[in-house]
Amino acid sequence: MDISTRRLAEKRLSRRGFCLAAAATAATTTLVAGCGNDGSTTTGGGGGGSTTLNDGDYLNYALNLEYLEAEFYLRAATGSGLSSSDTGNSTSKTTGGSQVPGLNSLQTQYINEIAQNELDHVRFLRSALAGSAVAAPTIDLTNSFNALANAAGLGSSFNPFSSYSNFLIGAFIFEDVGVTAYHGAAKLLTSKTNLTAAAEIHAVEAYHAAAIRSQIVAAGSTAISTANAVENVRSMLGGGNETTLSATGIVAADSTNSIGFERTPDQVLHIVYGTGGGAGVKGGAFFPSGLNGNISVTQA
Repeated sequence: MDISTRRLAEKRLSRRGFCLAAAATAATTTLVAGCGNDGSTTTGGGGGGSTTLNDGDYLNYALNLEYLEAEFYLRAATGSGLSSSDTGNSTSKTTGGSQVPGLNSLQTQYINEIAQNELDHVRFLRSALAGSAVAAPTIDLTNSFNALANAAGLGSSFNPFSSYSNFLIGAFIFEDVGVTAYHGAAKLLTSKTNLTAAAEIHAVEAYHAAAIRSQIVAAGSTAISTANAVENVRSMLGGGNETTLSATGIVAADSTNSIGFERTPDQVLHIVYGTGGGAGVKGGAFFPSGLNGNISVTQA
């Protein structure tokens, strides 16, 4: 089914996105309860100095990551990204990306569904945060991938939109980071309602990651080697927490208890900014001008 026929950006929800949209409708007014300063959880992460962070800050941090994923998948599916009503910006601040060519019907359906899921996540978080939701930041889907490819020893450029096999590698970058990011942020939330919402999104991101990792392994040795080269760079930037892909190693989990990995917001910033260490980094790579909100500057 063609994505424009489904009116992706206007009406219909995917199967996995349905429960999230329903939750947003039922709980928009309560999701960010305790997000004021009296519900603060920790310090750090702000722009320039020590900032007391609360649940709203962590949800906005998640929203920034969902903007990135939604822009990537929507452009892969349709050639166009988020609308102004879904970003809070009058014009797009995202560069790069195009519709992936040569897809068969199953590949088309898959990209359409995951794009819808990520659009739903953006709308869910924006609705929940209401007037506190940050606008979408500047996102670069061209130079970022080129720099990552160069660091991974894959050449000077990489276009994840040029073919389905390349799309899988691009998606692999985002999904594993998203899963570890939600896991790491969950313990920082003070409201059970917020924790439940984060867990619901985390579950869908984990489904995505599993599907991507399975398809890469099924594609064979070249795809596996490419993914592992990218994974090595991601591990270096973001404090490890990776499982090398192989025919017998698809699931990303520790080898002792099969527990999913987590990353702190600071570790995630280092990945999406393309910097392996150091405090005071305010942007780079996928977010050239940084994330919007109080979690935007690296701490270590």
